Amino acid sequence: MRRTMTLALALVAAAAVGWAADDTLGTWKYNTAKSKGAPGVSPISNLTVTREAIDGGVRITAKGQRADGTKIDTVTNAKYDGKPVTVTGTGLNWDTVAIKMVNDKTLSEERSMQSGKYHTTATTVVSADGKTMTTNTKGTGADGKPVSTMAVFDKQ
Repeated sequence: MRRTMTLALALVAAAAVGWAADDTLGTWKYNTAKSKGAPGVSPISNLTVTREAIDGGVRITAKGQRADGTKIDTVTNAKYDGKPVTVTGTGLNWDTVAIKMVNDKTLSEERSMQSGKYHTTATTVVSADGKTMTTNTKGTGADGKPVSTMAVFDKQ
């Protein structure tokens, strides 16, 4: 009985460490001064992204607005298994994302618009101090031309 209880506690502790290992979790505010958007797309004027742990992955809620008044309001529930999932809502250039966790501070994403030409890969890195999250994106924009962006977020 004692051995079973010890094993159960060890498993719970290991799971807690695994859940805490994702440094991208939390609430992040888009830093317009440090970010570089895509040409031909209205720049983001404000954006708050909340990343919450779910079983084996993350729920990403993005709320904000572009300079032209277009609302950004999306929710994504994704596992870190690299399989594409649907992004629900409006205001982003992509409607499908596949996410893989590289390590506790780095994610790799593939973003696509199913009814268009948009297809990019993104690498998200959280700074050593955990205060800044930067996503660099490269690929093909909605217009079919090469695109490269950098989104910088400050931890709230």
